[in-house]
Amino acid sequence: MKKQFKLDEIDCANCARKMEDAIRKIDGVEDVQVSFMKLTLEADDAEFDEVLNRVVEFTADAEPDCEIIL
Repeated sequence: MKKQFKLDEIDCANCARKMEDAIRKIDGVEDVQVSFMKLTLEADDAEFDEVLNRVVEFTADAEPDCEIIL
């Protein structure tokens, strides 16, 4: 499954790249793309919600000002 989510408060391209590289390492993530305005996440259909929760938790820790709008 592949879904896009709006990102709020990501400040720079370097932060987006670092976040993308780190999210890529989360178990279950098949592909991810992060830009100033959106996050595109791809994961197995059966595990998508669990993977998304891990991505949201990671983002809250790594970039506290950035929010994934679900």
